[in-house]
Amino acid sequence: MEKLQRADLWSLEHYAEKRAGFRQQVMEHKSRRRLPLGEHATLYFEDRLSIQYQVQEMLRVERIFEPAAIEEELAAYNPLIPDGDNWKATFMLEYPDRAERQQRCRELVGIEHRVWVQIGEGERVYAIADEDLSRATEDKTSAVHFLRFQLNAEQKRQALDGAPLHFGVDHPLYQTQVLPPEPVRQALCADLH
Repeated sequence: MEKLQRADLWSLEHYAEKRAGFRQQVMEHKSRRRLPLGEHATLYFEDRLSIQYQVQEMLRVERIFEPAAIEEELAAYNPLIPDGDNWKATFMLEYPDRAERQQRCRELVGIEHRVWVQIGEGERVYAIADEDLSRATEDKTSAVHFLRFQLNAEQKRQALDGAPLHFGVDHPLYQTQVLPPEPVRQALCADLH
């Protein structure tokens, strides 16, 4: 998938005019890229459109308009766009109660390394977590991680040929396995083209 360039972004003024419609388009798009993993964890699969929205919002909130600062934002966010042989996702532990979330983050140390995908009857592919910077310590994990599911050529072919996709977590204190709904599966396969 093509990375974003400065020319792909709108100026702050132009974005202010387009924001409401663009936000609605992106929210609809993102609804097909969300995969709950049990009751308290979710994968939000990123792509070029979702990242463009993130960058545009960051530029708007921070009032960034200098070319060098825009390039810094692109350098930070472009790695989250899939490369055609992988899926990239934001993994979130979602506990509404702050105290419970903090407790679970202490209990679920290492969960970000136990998130996987299985294509057909193949082996599980464990996500590579937080390549940009570590978000966990020995004592606790973060509620947000960035994951990359790297596929080999055969796994990619099988996914595109319609093999079932299963995503799951096999942490000792959080275990689940799900089959993505068809709209999510179609979005993920589109990322492999």
